[in-house]
Amino acid sequence: MKESVEYELSNKGKLRGGKSTWSRMLQNWELYVFIAPAFLYFLIFHYAPMYGIQIAFKNFIPSKGIMNSDWVGFEHFERFFNSYYFWDLLWNTLSLSLYELAIGFPLPIILALAFNEVRNGIFKKSVQTITYAPHFISVVVMAGMIITFLSPSSGMIIRLIELVGLEPASFLDDPRWFKTVYVLSSVWQNAGWGTIIYLAALSGVDPQLHEAAIVDGASRFKRVLHINVPTIIPTISILLILNMGNVLGVGYEKVLLLQNSLNMESSDVISTFVYRSGLVNAQFSFSTAVGLFNSVVNALLLITVNKIAKRTSETSLW
Repeated sequence: MKESVEYELSNKGKLRGGKSTWSRMLQNWELYVFIAPAFLYFLIFHYAPMYGIQIAFKNFIPSKGIMNSDWVGFEHFERFFNSYYFWDLLWNTLSLSLYELAIGFPLPIILALAFNEVRNGIFKKSVQTITYAPHFISVVVMAGMIITFLSPSSGMIIRLIELVGLEPASFLDDPRWFKTVYVLSSVWQNAGWGTIIYLAALSGVDPQLHEAAIVDGASRFKRVLHINVPTIIPTISILLILNMGNVLGVGYEKVLLLQNSLNMESSDVISTFVYRSGLVNAQFSFSTAVGLFNSVVNALLLITVNKIAKRTSETSLW
């Protein structure tokens, strides 16, 4: 008898909870209307196209459609894994992404810590504006600027190197220089913008901690090291997890714009290979299989790094 009463009460609680949930949704319907465009965007442009992933396991022929094309299983994956260019593409993608992560990830942190210590308001705003500005330059314009600056005949950077008395390298044609040009230009474009998140985190530092540290005789460097840095460590961890989950996700736009036949040895990455295979050579099934492999590896890296972060610290995505 007692158990049945408790069961009925628990069910009534659930019913009340469900009813109150719907009532709260109706009361706050404006908020759901507000997020509807973002929800529909991801549903239409990110989740609905996942239906086409199945062509990675088919010999897709546009005239037959997705449903009527023949299944081939893992044939396209085996073709990619057994190809002579597989390891070259994987190495170029990994090395370029890790190179950019090693240079581009810590720099916004350093800039944010430096900006936070500047007390001159006009100087601080001016420097922040200068560092933020390149972020708003489009990829196409940025690639055009890089090509213009590094042009062997009239490039500004080439002329400056010659004025110093050094012999300029073929930055755009030499495969050994492609990754450096790509990474440094990306850092120049995005480092300033990346400081915004860290500055927002630093704004939450309690001023009383600095006051107490000053009374104890701590220098500015020690206060930054022992107060500011620990404050932004959770933010650093989250952004590092997200970056590690995108190791193989090097975008093809900028690489493709800076790519030429001379630097192809180090500039050909998985994303540009998918572009050539799918859109240029019309190998839709094969390019989908390569892109799916890329996405699966990124997802596994994200899950793995998140689990490691969860075990070693209290900060994780989930």
